[in-house]
Amino acid sequence: MNAETHGRVHLREQAGPRVEILGGRIERADEVLTPLALQLLGSLHRRFNGRRLELLEARSARQAEFDDGALPDFPAATAKLRAADWRIAPVPADLADRRVEITGPVDRKMIINALNAPVQAFMADFEDSCSPTWSNIVRGQVNLLDAVRRTISYQDPATSKVYRLAPRTATLIVRPRGWHLPEKHVRINGESVSGALFDFALFIANNHEALARRGTGPYFYLPKLESHLEARLWNEVFIAAQDALGIPRGTIKATVLIETILAAFEMDEILYELREHSAGLNCGRWDYIFSFIKKFRNRADFLLPDRAAVTMERHFLRSYVDLLIRTCHRRGAHAMGGMAAQIPIRDDPQANERAMGRVRADKLREARAGHDGTWIAHPGLAAIAREAFDEVMSGPNQLGVAREDVRVSASDLLTVPEGAITEEGVRGCIRVGVQYLESWLRGNGCVPLYHLMEDAATAEICRAQLWQWLHHGARTSDGEPVSVERFDRLLTEELSRIHEEVGAERLTGGVFPTAARLFEQMIKSESFDEFLTLPAYELLS
Repeated sequence: MNAETHGRVHLREQAGPRVEILGGRIERADEVLTPLALQLLGSLHRRFNGRRLELLEARSARQAEFDDGALPDFPAATAKLRAADWRIAPVPADLADRRVEITGPVDRKMIINALNAPVQAFMADFEDSCSPTWSNIVRGQVNLLDAVRRTISYQDPATSKVYRLAPRTATLIVRPRGWHLPEKHVRINGESVSGALFDFALFIANNHEALARRGTGPYFYLPKLESHLEARLWNEVFIAAQDALGIPRGTIKATVLIETILAAFEMDEILYELREHSAGLNCGRWDYIFSFIKKFRNRADFLLPDRAAVTMERHFLRSYVDLLIRTCHRRGAHAMGGMAAQIPIRDDPQANERAMGRVRADKLREARAGHDGTWIAHPGLAAIAREAFDEVMSGPNQLGVAREDVRVSASDLLTVPEGAITEEGVRGCIRVGVQYLESWLRGNGCVPLYHLMEDAATAEICRAQLWQWLHHGARTSDGEPVSVERFDRLLTEELSRIHEEVGAERLTGGVFPTAARLFEQMIKSESFDEFLTLPAYELLS
């Protein structure tokens, strides 16, 4: 494969598809943009991108039905599959015990600290906690290349402290981007490629042999699926990649995040499509709440209360959790719990004690419900999460907890939680949404704000709630509607508060004005942007 340089466009020509690299030069990029990886990417793009685009069109068509008043239900066409007795293939030994998994972006220091954390697995994230600048994506692949080979190290420029891997490390799982996200820095035969296929192809092509030598495998988390047909596409991609690379079928294992309301109605079907490659399902709670708002955004009877009031004890979320556990265990699959967004509060012992108490209560709830493991976003929560699961779970998992008591109907999953919409809730959504978007545009997709770790999923709830409240004229607890005028006033006041918190230079310079304008435009737009990351991505380099 020859390489030519034309300005910022690097052309790699081969017998198959013409691959154009439009991104700037990144140190060590050639170690991951290898001929094998690009050849695999080209093959997967040629075979599957058309189907991916068809499935995204199907999402839009289904959304139009919901906008006209339809509601989802368990599909009648697959009723026999749900009633049938079948199980997924067994998982490898290093995925048998997943009681605590830590997640985070693919920067070098994070990868080392997460793999060294006292947890069972680390999900390296190219999606919700990663701002997909070209530099972040390519460097992330380089960092994983080094992590798999155990050569990764990092020297902190401020402290000169050197970080290296410990003798024992967590199992690595990679989350590629969702089907909806493009990788604009790469074109194949003139077409933009899927971010999901790009992330997947580079990781597996460059690392499958090194993973096998270490007695592990290429393991993935699959985000944002809305139907079993989207899972079927991933399964076909897995088969094609394994065949192309000479890997036995079934080597790849994937856990699907049930983080859309539509996927909740097709859990059995999703497991079935991936049964040879499945490692279970996960309760992606924050995206799930966002999806609930997004899908029924045009319905005034689906207004949700303040974000803080939408807890996992609410009926629609508790029903979703119970259904996921019952479905997974019936099929021999792991049922993973959701993210604890809290982070340690170092300068306020009392506030920290309250926050850690909430984490413990949340993890005990998950363990007692029958989950096989859970997620955390900070190593400081590992001991709390592990203790909660150790208290309930005597073996490596709870696959024997059948939860045959669970009976969940469509109405259970669609029960709108009651509760107040408050001015402080509106203000909080503005404050978090603007600051997260500003950080994301600067290349940071995982942001600690007000003692919580915010990522794209939690910021999406803020953005979606504001849009929903504004467009339906929702009344806050003081009886006043959320009008354009009120939103403008609160936005101005919250920007002033942010000004005091972060300083004038950051607020008036850099990308803060751009973030504030984009956020305001998305809230006021007559149409709802499917993901805030899509218009924002156009502004990334």
